[in-house]
Amino acid sequence: MRAFTQLYGQLDATTSVRAKVDAMAAYFAAAPSADAAWGLFFLSGRRIKRLVAPSLLRPWAIAASGLEPWLFEDCYATVGDLAETVSLLVARDDAPDSSLPLHRWVEERLLPLRDLDDDAARQAAVTGWWRTLPTAQVFLLTKMLTGALRVGVSQTLAVRALAQARDLDRAVLSHRLMGSWQPSAAFFDALGAPDAPEDAAARPYPFFLAHPLDVPETAAPDDVAAALGAPGDWQIEWKWDGIRAQLLRRAGATWLWSRGEDLITARFPEIVEAAAGLPDGVVLDGEILAWQGDRPLSFGVLQQRIGRKRLTPKILAAAPAVFLAYDLLESPADADDPADAVAHPGHGVDRRAAPLDRRRTRLDALLDAPADAAIRKSPIVAADASWDALVDRHADSRARGVEGFMVKRRDGPYRVGRPKGDWWKWKIAPLTLDVVMTYAQAGHGRRATLMTDYTFGVWQDERLVTVAKAYSGLDDGEIRRLDRWIRRHTRERFGPVRAVEPLQVFELAFEGIRASRRHKSGVALRFPRIRRWRTDKQPAEADTLDSVHALLARIEGMTAS
Repeated sequence: MRAFTQLYGQLDATTSVRAKVDAMAAYFAAAPSADAAWGLFFLSGRRIKRLVAPSLLRPWAIAASGLEPWLFEDCYATVGDLAETVSLLVARDDAPDSSLPLHRWVEERLLPLRDLDDDAARQAAVTGWWRTLPTAQVFLLTKMLTGALRVGVSQTLAVRALAQARDLDRAVLSHRLMGSWQPSAAFFDALGAPDAPEDAAARPYPFFLAHPLDVPETAAPDDVAAALGAPGDWQIEWKWDGIRAQLLRRAGATWLWSRGEDLITARFPEIVEAAAGLPDGVVLDGEILAWQGDRPLSFGVLQQRIGRKRLTPKILAAAPAVFLAYDLLESPADADDPADAVAHPGHGVDRRAAPLDRRRTRLDALLDAPADAAIRKSPIVAADASWDALVDRHADSRARGVEGFMVKRRDGPYRVGRPKGDWWKWKIAPLTLDVVMTYAQAGHGRRATLMTDYTFGVWQDERLVTVAKAYSGLDDGEIRRLDRWIRRHTRERFGPVRAVEPLQVFELAFEGIRASRRHKSGVALRFPRIRRWRTDKQPAEADTLDSVHALLARIEGMTAS
């Protein structure tokens, strides 16, 4: 626990990628395998499921701190983070670091809390740990208890550090860490073994991610040519608004993995049924979409299935799903090609190193499905088209229910992570609204002392109706300036939330809009973020609810036609 706490502090104290990688590499080089496995688990963004709800931890912390409840709550509202509040109010400054290894803390103390039905016993255990640990370890321990431990690194950086520390192949490590795995000394040691573990059939490949194409929102053909060169060097595809996923057909079974490494097989039975017709040893990269007729439905329709515990016939009929494949990562060996050696029974040959053109040719040969199949090819937008023609097609994206283009280098391999150069996403300009800020709340973590979470409204007659919340889009200077303004212009307080004078206008950008009975405004915005602080506009110039509903009708009309 001591070593991982020190590592967390080092990572939190720097923004240097090199320093983060070196710190993690030093940890992996020195930590015993059992501890390194759990360290890798947390560093790669995984979290143990919540063991104790914050609603229980708060009264436990109040009792342990000896403070009046109102005073604890006031401290919590100021700090903005429960684990940090607990560590500051309950931990002993003179407590020694715990000598118990990280893996024993997790496996012998934290995880057994799930089996304790007696809240009094759980409280005694947790508060006892709080009283005997220093501040930094109480903070980490509490984050683990609530399932909210986040470390400021990506899995890509963690893999890079582990490869550096143990002299391992980064591509192999990335693959072996995909999907579900249980931290243990045996698992950690097997990461460097010559052969993959036996459960490799269910393991997806690391996803290749695209960078935004740096062209103006209303790009002219010359802008695109300057950024990309000749159009013949690129494969142009539609950028679908669905769930990025890999479909694995190996050893007679099917798995569907989302980009977030969630196993979502059970959510899409029609895709699994269609996958039974594929040969063993196939891995497809693509997009899951709600689809009807010849066009995709909105992402909101797909969400109806994601959030349901039980998929009824009604839900399946209302949100029929398809898998649009746009890349082939693995396929059966060619009998006449001696280079096609297969490492595992039931697997195919890893095709990721082959150029995209060749992978697409294999995909075309593999998927000869009818147009209404649950697994089908994502179409190429236009072969050998000019940038003039492609810019015109790009302008039609929203009417087609897509987000723009994916632009992929024809001779490029399928890489790991988000390297620049081979894959670009050329998105359409976002939708926008001018809105008035009505409420503000402090953020979390490093922004716990600043007002960074904002609520916005549009006009309905003489009142403002909430239309969205947003947390991003302002730079640090703007956040500090707005924070000072909010504190001077607070009208009322509702716990940590401040109602502010409706004087500040902002331009919100968002990817989509749909009808919603859950919101008073009758609409829900997808991915809202602040685009501009409109200091040049008066509140009366902000949009109205009528104009928002007119925008919704226009978008629905475009995608329905």
